[in-house]
Amino acid sequence: MNIKSIISSLSGLLMLAGAAGCDGEKELIIIDGELPIKTSTLYMVGDATPNGWSIDAPTPLSATEEDRLVFTWEGPLNVGEMKLSLTTGSWDIPFIRPINDGEQINKSGLDEVKIKMHAGDPDDKWKVTEAGIYNLRFDLRNLKMSATYVREQDAPVIEPIVADAVYLVGDFNDWNIDSPTEMEKKSDFIFVYEGPLTSGELKACLTTGSWDASFIRPEANGCKIDRNGVENDKFVYSVSPDNKWKVEEPGIYRISLDLQNWTIAAEYTGDFKPAAKLYMIGEATDGGWSWDAATVIEASADNEDLFIWEGELGRGSFKASDVKDFSAPFYRPETANCEVSDKGVASHTMVYTTSPDDQWLVTVAGKYRLTFNIADMTFDAQFLSGSATLPSLYMIGEATAGGWSLDAATEIATETENIYVWEGVLKEGTFKACVTKDFSAPFYRPSTPDCEVSQNGVSSNSMVFTTGPDDQWKVVDAGKYRLTFNIADMTFDAQFIEGVASVKPLYLLGDATPGGWSQDDASQMTAVEGVEGEYTWTGHLNEGQMKAFTDKDPNWGQNFYRPSRANVEISRSGVAASDMVFTNSPDDQWKIVDAGQYELTLNIKTMTINAKFID
Repeated sequence: MNIKSIISSLSGLLMLAGAAGCDGEKELIIIDGELPIKTSTLYMVGDATPNGWSIDAPTPLSATEEDRLVFTWEGPLNVGEMKLSLTTGSWDIPFIRPINDGEQINKSGLDEVKIKMHAGDPDDKWKVTEAGIYNLRFDLRNLKMSATYVREQDAPVIEPIVADAVYLVGDFNDWNIDSPTEMEKKSDFIFVYEGPLTSGELKACLTTGSWDASFIRPEANGCKIDRNGVENDKFVYSVSPDNKWKVEEPGIYRISLDLQNWTIAAEYTGDFKPAAKLYMIGEATDGGWSWDAATVIEASADNEDLFIWEGELGRGSFKASDVKDFSAPFYRPETANCEVSDKGVASHTMVYTTSPDDQWLVTVAGKYRLTFNIADMTFDAQFLSGSATLPSLYMIGEATAGGWSLDAATEIATETENIYVWEGVLKEGTFKACVTKDFSAPFYRPSTPDCEVSQNGVSSNSMVFTTGPDDQWKVVDAGKYRLTFNIADMTFDAQFIEGVASVKPLYLLGDATPGGWSQDDASQMTAVEGVEGEYTWTGHLNEGQMKAFTDKDPNWGQNFYRPSRANVEISRSGVAASDMVFTNSPDDQWKIVDAGQYELTLNIKTMTINAKFID
């Protein structure tokens, strides 16, 4: 008889034994297939949702009485995107997403389609293509969702908006939410702005400093403002969708907002030719790759084809555009990684193209005077002085202590220009490095996939600085290493120093833990030196469930460390029972009933757990 037959027979005997037991005993349940996503809370976030992209206050769904792992919601969805989270307050957590990016939610609805959960890229989201009242159902037990169109959205309730100040923000003031353009208060509900507007988009707000607030915006996106006034004089006051007015032609305008009747008036009062601008982005700039924080360079007063800027540049790449759009053409060098250093720029030739994505590469940080001449398509860089500070590198990946969390990235500082050196322990797994903590920014990575780092060093020293493909170094021998990143000659070296004790990592998993139910973001415990099998962890636990594991398995087929019976409570008083088992099923978990800071100790040799409530 083979192993499969034996297991099948034993399972049958166990089920018969359960049926013959006393009435109070539960039937043995054998879980087959994908494990459920266990959580007591579920939220949706995105410009399609009522609360927009606010991760601090996303829109909550409600668990059903029949099954606490089935969540529902009914309400208005706008045209836009959305995804779901188990907790609030962080973008580094796993999100529930569609299997296929851009899966549409519209009047046709969705019926029992598959869902997935992961952190980081790819940032797959649902796309609502028709606004309306929808009924959403997320079955986290079977990893499926449904969406049903109910009816059209209700007309907004117009109530007077009481405000001390109203601000305009848009392309005309470079979307500076920290210092938007204040309108003049004419009466309790009438606010007026009279001045220049460039071509582009705009909206209004009552407070500064946050994009998560409600905005005064048109009923439909792209509502036109031109010499004839405004296309539609009605506005709405909402977090989403992110509708904006579109100024069709530059000029001097008088914009009036009536906060009592929710109307807008626009009057063209004179001609205006805005100064031409370039927007410089890249990890070498203060704003990184963010359009909102792009470095603005205005044309010279006596020559609209000449753009001159002075300021600090860090090491890294940059490019420039006359519009804030990643798909638009950019001013860039004619060859990749054209160096900008204390010697100037390697080549003065400049091109204006959408591809290839060539960029200038600053190899010596410092203060520069940059000159873009779009008439003769030349670029010049004059080094003015050295920089007092050198930017750090940040290393992430499962081979590093912080995993894939940018917040917990391994920082590598340097006092030597262009050379970054780090010594420490690497686990088995992959890693890469960046200058800007942004998954969409370029990374330092090997020039070939799965370039191995082992006791023999690194299989290839060649390094590139790109956004894709997502190649990473692969550590095959865990141990202590000395890593050297040379961003001047784009080489990488790994020197194996010594091995580390063969201790498997131990992770905490569950909606009670910071990483939720994502194996990639599971909380790693620390092995206690000198105590065989013992691990500790100190951190915040939410109310919810938790278990532990050593081996990551995308199919969830691994064994877990868990209590010997279901729902053993962990509270201010500690853990209700200290004994522990290592099994695949039944899926018993510890239940945290008092949220707070805990010190946990698990010993996989004695199979015990201890929990100490700190505060």
